[in-house]
Amino acid sequence: MALKNHIKFVLVSVYFLFLAVNAQAQNKAYIAKYKPLCDSLSVEYGIPSNVILGIAMHESGNGTSKVCRLLNNHFGIAGKNNLRKTHNIKSRYKAYENDTQSFVHFCRYVSARKYYQKLKGSTNINRWLFSIGRAGYCASPKRWSRAVINILKKSHLL
Repeated sequence: MALKNHIKFVLVSVYFLFLAVNAQAQNKAYIAKYKPLCDSLSVEYGIPSNVILGIAMHESGNGTSKVCRLLNNHFGIAGKNNLRKTHNIKSRYKAYENDTQSFVHFCRYVSARKYYQKLKGSTNINRWLFSIGRAGYCASPKRWSRAVINILKKSHLL
């Protein structure tokens, strides 16, 4: 009986190790794919690249969320889509033709907010995240900001 339990423990441990390694690989692949885009948008809009990338990673689950996969929406922005016609799925999220459009639209969204002029060019990631959250981007700005910061720290982007 003890051997059977030991084998179960080893199998479960290996499974969770596989999940962790797979998640880390997805994280690295997402960063490699989108960091250059975030860097160029940072120069254009004055929003730190890490803020753009961290929010996208959080909101899209490193590109694995259904909204991201079906709508190219990396930021959870609401709007029109045609998922009802194409997949018989009702969704409130905006569809983009490609990933780049989603990132550009997010930067335009941020640049249209009141706090933007005060923060433009600033590298204070905490202020950026809290300001974006407090302005209505999320329901709980402090918790959301901490979640994005944790993602950035785990990804060695801070």
